[in-house]
Amino acid sequence: MAINISPDNPMVSMGCSCAMSRYRSLTMTERSLRPRDRKAQLAAVAAELFRARGFPGVGIKDIADAAGVTGPALYRHFADKQAILAYVVLTGFEELEEATAEALSDSVPLADQLEYLLGLLATQAVERREIAALWRWEGRHLPKEDQREIARRSLLTLAAWSKALLARRPELTAEDAELLCWAALSVFGSVSVHHTSVARRRFAALLVDLALGVLNATLPPPASPPSVPALSLGTPSRREQVLAEATSLFAHRGFHDVSMEEIGAAAGIAGPSVYRHFPSKAALMVAIGHRAADRLALAAERALQAPDERSALRRLAASYVHTILHTPELLVSFSADRVTMPDRDKADLLRVQRDYVAQWVRLLSAVRPELPAREAKITVHAALTIANDLARTRRVASRPNFEAELTTLLHTALGVA
Repeated sequence: MAINISPDNPMVSMGCSCAMSRYRSLTMTERSLRPRDRKAQLAAVAAELFRARGFPGVGIKDIADAAGVTGPALYRHFADKQAILAYVVLTGFEELEEATAEALSDSVPLADQLEYLLGLLATQAVERREIAALWRWEGRHLPKEDQREIARRSLLTLAAWSKALLARRPELTAEDAELLCWAALSVFGSVSVHHTSVARRRFAALLVDLALGVLNATLPPPASPPSVPALSLGTPSRREQVLAEATSLFAHRGFHDVSMEEIGAAAGIAGPSVYRHFPSKAALMVAIGHRAADRLALAAERALQAPDERSALRRLAASYVHTILHTPELLVSFSADRVTMPDRDKADLLRVQRDYVAQWVRLLSAVRPELPAREAKITVHAALTIANDLARTRRVASRPNFEAELTTLLHTALGVA
């Protein structure tokens, strides 16, 4: 049994409109902020800087200068830079919890709760894009206790969403409902990975439509994974060993928390010897980024050898899922634009990423000509973010049929299921 829901449902519009009205009221209030609101002001300034430069690239002086205050004035509100990040992320998460509690309360009819919830979440995502960005990319810089608390509360929130979904789709297992809810959450998080925009009301409605689509997805039945014989190509070169170990360490701990000495130790060589193969950590990340881009390009070339655009888009989505699940460099390269590396390399990698996304957008526009170009781009980013997020979510990525399920979710988001 599928969910019989539509983005045209009046409860969806009501959810978006109510949330937008509250935001407009808040915005008018913020225009006349008094000193007691200074903490929120400073946090908002810091959030934009963190999003633009990454947490490690922003100092207290940068925040103070941008806010037009002195360093001591900033310290009256926050103990340090990490405290500012925690304030921003936790405040944003509290808004997510409040929306969940409001939509799933007894005051909203049971039949309308999911639509109402998605309307609230879509509005928050559109109006506060920087919160989603910081939560996704900078959360690892929070104190460990804050990370654990957010993880705990995230699971509670997802459990509430899953319960609401199961009430509408009782044929699902609890695990399947959770997977679909994670995918819906990724739709809203996708606004943080691009700058494309449309009118706010339309943007929110599009996100609701995409989220409803994945919540309504029919997951494929379990299938035996294909048997792929292991190939032995001999012992990899020392350079390849260094690259592989750096990829693993960056994936688990982040670029800034790994030293060249640790990379060398993992590869079985002294730290200084790493410099014989790569002159810096940034050079390592550049190599990882280009390796990931090459793998994607090869997979895309094969996928595009299809009889029509629809088949090509479906195969391209399947190739992306397969590549991301079997290529650790791809997950690491997502943060390549947020680390210190030469501007030329950063620009080159960004160009490669944009060209790859443009392939998806061209195919989607051909398959669904009714979609305006910007909406096609937003849709593609939502699909890619579902894959990127769920591939890194161990709670769902360990499912035995995960590759087929993730491919189905991408096909659903793109409208080619």
